[in-house]
Amino acid sequence: MEKLVRGVVIECVRGNIARQRNIDVVVNAANALLQSGGGVAGAIHAAAGPELAEECSHLAPIEPGQAVVTAGHRLPNEYVIHCLGPVYGVDEPAAVLLADCYRNALRIAEQKKVNSVAFPAISTGAFGYPFEAATEIAIKTVLDAVPGLRYVKRIRFVLYDQAQLKGYETILSLLLSEARKV
Repeated sequence: MEKLVRGVVIECVRGNIARQRNIDVVVNAANALLQSGGGVAGAIHAAAGPELAEECSHLAPIEPGQAVVTAGHRLPNEYVIHCLGPVYGVDEPAAVLLADCYRNALRIAEQKKVNSVAFPAISTGAFGYPFEAATEIAIKTVLDAVPGLRYVKRIRFVLYDQAQLKGYETILSLLLSEARKV
């Protein structure tokens, strides 16, 4: 699914975040120490190679909501923006911290003057954030940021499975429909 919002393409695709060709920046749903692990962080670190872990070691630790940038190394992307999402029920205020991840990633992408960014569903895996609530926060935060984007013209949400993809498509359509009524 692709939607054009004020000159920015917002798309939802099913796939592997570490295999996003023709995207300048991929976002890593990182852990505080920016190390490899399971899920998104594991896939990105495995594809990027050991140079990514070396570069990350100088930037860690980070706090929930924070974002830092590294080179993409062996990934097909120029940069990786590492965001530490909140652990649901532990890091509060969780909704604000999760929105900060998306805002901070887009801020860094704008600073790097890149054209495209791909996001995973931050905090919805091992960090336990309820998927629907996290999806609404992610999409609403991105839509709110669109008017201020000067360089970023494509934002891709990369979802792991068909159910996640359908959830993102549904919420994106709903939020765009509500925005048109205002």
